[in-house]
Amino acid sequence: MNSYIWYQTLIKPFCAPPAWVFGPVWTVLYVIIAISFVTVFYKAFTKQISWLVALPFALNLVFNFAFTPIQFGLKNNLLASLDIVLVLVTLVWALYAVWQASPNLRWVVYVNIPYLLWGTFATCLQLTITYLNFR
Repeated sequence: MNSYIWYQTLIKPFCAPPAWVFGPVWTVLYVIIAISFVTVFYKAFTKQISWLVALPFALNLVFNFAFTPIQFGLKNNLLASLDIVLVLVTLVWALYAVWQASPNLRWVVYVNIPYLLWGTFATCLQLTITYLNFR
């Protein structure tokens, strides 16, 4: 069974957006992530901030990019739920770390508010889908 058909068979909550919403939302979010995260990595690389500030940004990327293969490749809702919780936790950690580290980089926090809001929604959605389809 292909991933699209498998996902369509899952029980989803009433608040689940249609599939076509995810592409445009993630396109905008990936532009925000690219600009802000690259800035943080550049600042760490040039020793303007500590690599410890960049660490949660790096972990966030790893967990973010792991979600799709876990959810749609492995078709594993439980593992995808764990992963998306880690996406949200590392994002909050990253935003807190950069806020504390550099007043000049606080724009990174502000520009990532849409990512934080969508990540919170996506986490709630994934946890609900996992609960509704737990066997």
